[in-house]
Amino acid sequence: MKRLAYLCIDPGVPVFGTKGASVHVQEIIRSWRNRGVEVKVYCTRAGTVVPTDLEDLPVVVVPVTGKDAEREASQASVAAELAQRVIEDGADAVYERYSLFSDALARVTAGLRVPGFLEVNAPLIDEQRTHRTLHDDAAAGRTLRVQVAAAARTVCVSDPVAGWVRERVDGRHHDRIRTVANGVNVRRIRPSAEAPGKPVVAFVGTLKPWHGVETLIEAQASGSRGWSLRIVGDGPQGPRLRALAAEVEADVEFTGSVPPESVPALLAGCSIAAAPYPDTKDAGDQYFSPLKIYEYCAAGLPVVASRVGQVPHIIDDGVTGLLVEPSDPFALAEAIDGLAAAPLARAAMSAAARRAAMQRHSWDTVLNRITEEVLP
Repeated sequence: MKRLAYLCIDPGVPVFGTKGASVHVQEIIRSWRNRGVEVKVYCTRAGTVVPTDLEDLPVVVVPVTGKDAEREASQASVAAELAQRVIEDGADAVYERYSLFSDALARVTAGLRVPGFLEVNAPLIDEQRTHRTLHDDAAAGRTLRVQVAAAARTVCVSDPVAGWVRERVDGRHHDRIRTVANGVNVRRIRPSAEAPGKPVVAFVGTLKPWHGVETLIEAQASGSRGWSLRIVGDGPQGPRLRALAAEVEADVEFTGSVPPESVPALLAGCSIAAAPYPDTKDAGDQYFSPLKIYEYCAAGLPVVASRVGQVPHIIDDGVTGLLVEPSDPFALAEAIDGLAAAPLARAAMSAAARRAAMQRHSWDTVLNRITEEVLP
């Protein structure tokens, strides 16, 4: 196999963006290229933060237009247009990041008679209904069914997402639906020595409610004060979280938004990392496969994380990190305080976390799991 068409019709996921979804797009593309495959991207948003190693990546952009119902119709139209571009250009396989209203993969596999891989990262239909507005529910469901039927492999980032897909498609296709969790670039993110002075605890991510950063700030303020906090990223909650940090006199550094390639340097010198996901009261909300935790492990950082969703499947409690109850700043503070005061325990967890990232979670390993039994 020499040529791959990578499709992303979701206008909320720029190929060259800074949030986790964009990182995911870039890393899957890198892993295909690591195999010697020529990748060409077909998308609705390119973005502007282009990593140096992807500057030569060919990208075809057809933007989505309109609002509300018109925007949904535009996504469907753009999917058809980009699929036709792929058919005209030719490819040996097609890989699509699942997007609402797109049947592009199905069109390409039918037109070129090549295998297709559909990657499902979230229950997008439910998310659109709950957090925004879904105008054409029937079309959203129909295109999902068409895509799964056409794909040689549908890969889902977690078991809850795989279950969500199976509930909505014909049972004849269930055996081609697999769970393959997210990964990390173990070449880009590597361990480093801890900086002198009191330990620094890192958080990386968009500042939105479902990341639980307020709990982490409260933990810093209520704990032993034997560690400081570095928050890498920004988002809608940024102003409120900065105000909270000032109010409780927490020792916090806010870096603001940074491009993905700057993250390794900001993790360097840190001693511990945190993933303080909140208690949502609904297990159905815990479907994510958190990129940040894999990145923490690759950096050799012991991870203190909430015991929710897929997190206990990633963090081996007491070995690669510590699990705590969600939305509890005192439990979070106690766990971090303990690690901050125990350099030998941190060192052991650091080595175990890096080893887990190398052996189980590299993006190349992830892609091997995705393509096994489909490609030679």
